[in-house]
Amino acid sequence: MSHCKGKSSWPELVGATGEGAAARIERENPHVDAIVLLDGSPTTKDFRCNRVWVWVNSHGVVIRPPKIG
Repeated sequence: MSHCKGKSSWPELVGATGEGAAARIERENPHVDAIVLLDGSPTTKDFRCNRVWVWVNSHGVVIRPPKIG
């Protein structure tokens, strides 16, 4: 979203490891916390400029583009 500071999505990280992706996201946008979650895990539905969900499969690989939300 345009009202959030810094980079807001990371499509290039699909296929990367979740932990590696989270570290890169936090380096590229110091305003966010990247949270690695197994696909299907419950989350809150509120939008926050300081949060990025990093969805991974059972092998710890990112399965969809991480984005602020």
